[in-house]
Amino acid sequence: MTTTYDYIIIGGGITGSALSYELANLGSRVLLLEKETHPLNATFYSYGGLAYWSATTEIERKLYQEGREIQRNLSQELGIDNEYRDLDLILTVNPEDDPATVAEKFAIFAITPEILDPQAAIALEPLLNPAAISGVLRLPHGHINAEKTNLAYQQAFLRLGGKIIREAVIELIETASRMTGVKTPKDNYYAGETIVCAGGLTRSLLQKSGITAPVYFTHAQVIKIPPSEIKLNTLVMPAIPSRLVLEQKITQLENQGIWQRETPEIIASVLETGAVQFRDQSLYLGQISAIITDPGAILNPVAGEKAIRTALGRLLPPLASLPGSCHHCLVAFAPSGRPLVGAIADKLGLQVFSGFTSTLVSAPPLARRFARHLLGENDEIITNLQKLREKLTDGCN
Repeated sequence: MTTTYDYIIIGGGITGSALSYELANLGSRVLLLEKETHPLNATFYSYGGLAYWSATTEIERKLYQEGREIQRNLSQELGIDNEYRDLDLILTVNPEDDPATVAEKFAIFAITPEILDPQAAIALEPLLNPAAISGVLRLPHGHINAEKTNLAYQQAFLRLGGKIIREAVIELIETASRMTGVKTPKDNYYAGETIVCAGGLTRSLLQKSGITAPVYFTHAQVIKIPPSEIKLNTLVMPAIPSRLVLEQKITQLENQGIWQRETPEIIASVLETGAVQFRDQSLYLGQISAIITDPGAILNPVAGEKAIRTALGRLLPPLASLPGSCHHCLVAFAPSGRPLVGAIADKLGLQVFSGFTSTLVSAPPLARRFARHLLGENDEIITNLQKLREKLTDGCN
């Protein structure tokens, strides 16, 4: 017999796992489809940062504080330690730049940074090379283990009666002008609503059904370092966010033609020198972000690792030679840093939950709100995001 679910969720990263859990927690019959047995996606390779300080509007302030509180209490709620902690974020300023001038750009955020000179920066993070910075900007930051958080959501989802199937979605099923389910290489699955939470694969999956959505992706490369005796005290990132600048540039209307076909060519690429260490003493170093419109493109791991290590050798010399390996994943984003949440392209039975910025702090509260919204509860934040999505979709089309 064919089972018809209330919801099919496509994608088992943090967005899909959190939304699946929230819907099941409200009594819905939910199927979560994830193509990998052990996902090596953006959630798995996430630094784990919770940038609750980065809100620029009242809605974001409310949402990010909700996200921080959810993450603080998630271990107790889900029964698996997500390793939440408060951790200093230090944003490095290049020697040729003035820290005070760079800090002015942070005036729009809910919390503004403290400016530290090189000596104070080294006292806080001794692994830094003082010759490589003119100072740093210090901000309060939350931190979790994103992989363990994702696992916790999935296990709690299963305890609530949810179902996870490890199969790739190859296309959406449309019946009488309504999306009724999905097709995988093994079977067809049906539901009242299908929700695409496929991160960097969202755009290509929707394009197979003739739907153009304002959600994009970069190809990211990071180095994963096994547990090390070296101690990194902070989460280190550059103060000038070249990746965000790249995303803004590439989503401008005049550049959208490049997304009409999938090509393995690198259109643009940036390298951000950063590092984070987890509770088990393992580290992530990087990252390179490349605009390539083919989601299946293969990047050169040897070249990527060399570039990241060279940059680290200047900023954080003790980390540059640690043994490790370079990994690749897709990272989704949307114009103006606003995610796509809700129905799309006037397709009945189809929803999108993708394209997040500051995903780990924003996706959990939005998943909770969106689940309630889907079951009939009005939500001002979801409504505002949907209005913005309609504008973006109109512009995209």
